[in-house]
Amino acid sequence: MKLQRMNRRALTLGALAVSGALALTACGSDDTGNGGDASASAPAAGAIDCGDAKGQLLADGSSAQKNAIDAWVKQFTAACKDVQINYKGSGSGAGITAFNQGQVAFAGSDSALDEEEIAASKEVCQGGQGIDLPMVGGPIALAYNIPGVDNLVLDAETIAKIFDSKITKWNDPAIKKLNPEADLPDLKIQAFHRSDESGTTDNFTKYLIATTPDNWEYEGGKAWQAKGGQSASGSSGVAQQVSQVSGAISYMELSYAEGMDVVAIDTGAAEPVKASTDGATAAIADAEVVGQGKDLALEINYKTKAEGAYPITLVTYEIVCDKGNKADSLPATKAFLNYVASEDGQGLLAEAGYAPIPDEIIAKVRTTIEGLS
Repeated sequence: MKLQRMNRRALTLGALAVSGALALTACGSDDTGNGGDASASAPAAGAIDCGDAKGQLLADGSSAQKNAIDAWVKQFTAACKDVQINYKGSGSGAGITAFNQGQVAFAGSDSALDEEEIAASKEVCQGGQGIDLPMVGGPIALAYNIPGVDNLVLDAETIAKIFDSKITKWNDPAIKKLNPEADLPDLKIQAFHRSDESGTTDNFTKYLIATTPDNWEYEGGKAWQAKGGQSASGSSGVAQQVSQVSGAISYMELSYAEGMDVVAIDTGAAEPVKASTDGATAAIADAEVVGQGKDLALEINYKTKAEGAYPITLVTYEIVCDKGNKADSLPATKAFLNYVASEDGQGLLAEAGYAPIPDEIIAKVRTTIEGLS
């Protein structure tokens, strides 16, 4: 079904900021990215229902949502002082593996579970299976480092050829055609991709497969398949390379591209579209629910030509068991996810460069969380 365009409302959290003395308890990965502090507007402690939550909650997965998780954890653990949350942010592939091995209470993934992963989850979710709960939306920005060029336009075909090592110089005629006014240097392109299995890679290559299949003849998936290029681990790893290497370009969730130049994509709309939370919201609103039962997996329309819609948009899911969650971690898992899906929790996303999930879907997420067992 088509998602209704999410209401653009002013979210006034109206609460005191949490003191800087309240340390963030999430630990593990240092993949924190360059995003802004999304916790500046903190909800009142009473707005978070801790329930019976206590103990340590272990989680792992998507590095793209790490900045959002950090902001959520800071607010939640300030209110629920009997809970510690450790979200590693090791990447979507690592998160799903850890979940299906019973090592974490929930996983974050920028790709919905596939059939094999669902089957494997049934070994951990006694009497149930893993399900996808969309919690974070965000554009995948193409950040680049080209001296003297700050308004680069690319289309799907040139992007595919750049990342498949078929366009190797920034002054290539195909790039010049899209940027007639730019002073493009005779500079080698340094295309970076993720070295770890990543849902961001999966979504980026899904875009290329959908929009320019003749120029991207790979199957896609979490693991990078194209030849050539250079690699780095995690969203922060590729972001660091782009910021430091002249001629570099890579794909990353928008919050990691803060302070860098990003590509405007020629989608066929009247104007090229740069990565933005509004553009991601427009793309998510054009998605379809393809999950079965309690699973709320979405399918993005990568070919969208809607004005202002940014086509390379991902949805990050929190993956839990619909039934068979571990009894000792279930109260904390439900309390945390209830906060994440709440108006206050979703309200922090835009401040960190993410897109909230449209109202129609997040309402279903809240209902599903209440029924977890």
